[in-house]
Amino acid sequence: MSIGQKMRARVADGSRPNSLGYGARARRAAKLLETFPDLADMNVLDLGGEPPFWRSFKVRAASVTVLNLMSFDTDEPWLDTFVGDACEPPAEIAGRRFDLVISNSVIEHVGGHFPRQRFADVVLRASDRHWVQTPYRYFPVEPHWVFPAMQFLPLRARAELTMRWPLSPGRADNLPEAIANAASVELLSLTEMRSYFPASRLWYERFGGLIKSVVAIKA
Repeated sequence: MSIGQKMRARVADGSRPNSLGYGARARRAAKLLETFPDLADMNVLDLGGEPPFWRSFKVRAASVTVLNLMSFDTDEPWLDTFVGDACEPPAEIAGRRFDLVISNSVIEHVGGHFPRQRFADVVLRASDRHWVQTPYRYFPVEPHWVFPAMQFLPLRARAELTMRWPLSPGRADNLPEAIANAASVELLSLTEMRSYFPASRLWYERFGGLIKSVVAIKA
């Protein structure tokens, strides 16, 4: 592991107990369980999630269906995984209803207003209850690259940082790849989250008194 990778793991890796990200994930998990105390009895749809999150979660839901662009090997009877786009779910999911839809740090990756609206429509069709979390656009440090105010820089500057900044996620080897990586993240404002989830309440996760991420909750 390079020095940059070690630094990134120390700051941003939510699965490492000694990282700053771990503390943030633990606080969100506590809020999730406080909001949905009957989670153990729920059939959950996780848009963009991964099985390890649920295997290590404090409470096991009655069933979890994970939809992700990546494939996963699972053999647990309570856990199903499907490969597909959260904005246009496959037929096995599109027609189903769930007790709860959960999504963590996904909506900022789907690509612009219209895909985000389709993503929100999927959430609202699938269940009357949801938890949709995303990093806040106006927090001073961009959370994926862990770089101050990176989200406000021109695309070319963000691409150059992607190739050079040691904390970059998935360092790019060339400019076209770096541009694609940098353009794949569009952080959302509170106004945008309210417009996509108008009947939800917004919960703010704070760091140093500032809003770090926002969660649209309907319980």
